[in-house]
Amino acid sequence: MNAWLLLILAGLCEIGWPLGLKWAQSGLWRLPGFIMAGVCMLVSGALLFMAQKHIPIGTAYAVWTGIGAAGTFLAGALLFGDSVQPLRLAGIALIIAGVALLKLA
Repeated sequence: MNAWLLLILAGLCEIGWPLGLKWAQSGLWRLPGFIMAGVCMLVSGALLFMAQKHIPIGTAYAVWTGIGAAGTFLAGALLFGDSVQPLRLAGIALIIAGVALLKLA
């Protein structure tokens, strides 16, 4: 499988574990949330491990965390009503721009 596809999938799984931990804070979703967080951590880490065989570690880590940070921000806004203020959006835009520059370099 393409290393960049593995890395993107790893980043998407990186979004899953904070969501699982958030859901685990509610009584009804406690156990499923913890299970989701654990599975997402393991899958994300394994995919990152495989992607790093072909992508420089600094680039891979930045892309992985960038997808996780931007995706978790978006999920928080959509699912939990987290604040979407202009400065927060600018911060996410800077993260995405930084990841894009690393990819292009």
